[in-house]
Amino acid sequence: MIRTIFTAIYLLFLLLRITPRLFRMKKLPPTLPPEEKDRLVHKTPDFFGKRMVGISGSTVEVKGLEHMPQDRAVLVVCNHQSNFDIPVLMGYLNKPIGFISKAEIKKIPIVAPWMELMNCVFMDRSDRRQSLQAIREGIQLLKDGHSLVIFPEGTRSKGKEMGEFKTGSFHLAMKSGVPILPVTVDGTYNILEANGNKVKPAHVTLTVSKPIYEEQYKNLDLKDLAEHTKNVIASKLT
Repeated sequence: MIRTIFTAIYLLFLLLRITPRLFRMKKLPPTLPPEEKDRLVHKTPDFFGKRMVGISGSTVEVKGLEHMPQDRAVLVVCNHQSNFDIPVLMGYLNKPIGFISKAEIKKIPIVAPWMELMNCVFMDRSDRRQSLQAIREGIQLLKDGHSLVIFPEGTRSKGKEMGEFKTGSFHLAMKSGVPILPVTVDGTYNILEANGNKVKPAHVTLTVSKPIYEEQYKNLDLKDLAEHTKNVIASKLT
């Protein structure tokens, strides 16, 4: 319980600490190349992610970073075990990323402006028209060279068992032509969800699999693509 309370207090401290950086990042010149802006902005999420994992007492083992395309945008497709998946991905994936996020997050002070700078896309799954608009926005961001993360399960599994992958988000790859990067998180649920939402130290493995390029998936239908990607991700769970 003490670690949980301390983590919550430290989270608030971190958010306040990074606020001055938010204003500096908003003042970056509009003429800055997108990849340079992403690199500068991502320094703070990288710092934030590592600190959040560190304060929980957890460790992260990263495998397969050599599979990460560094010279182009990717659609990161990841399983979703825990709320700690996001800081782990921000801190250890070693690439500027935005997230397809639920619309409710847009109401959170400090967090929402940072997510906008990271090129996150907010989606209201209860509003079909807005969801389609969010997908179109994500496709354009990918075409413009910004990498995005999706959790096709749509909600946390809170364990090793993976839920069904929803096919709609795979339109992001189909319509943009970027590589799909399967990423497996394993063990994040042991930090929080497995303990009745009390923070405890755990060991997390983050595995980056080989990208699935457009020439490999362009002739697949969405259901087959989602199933294939899910199988790749599941194969790295121990």
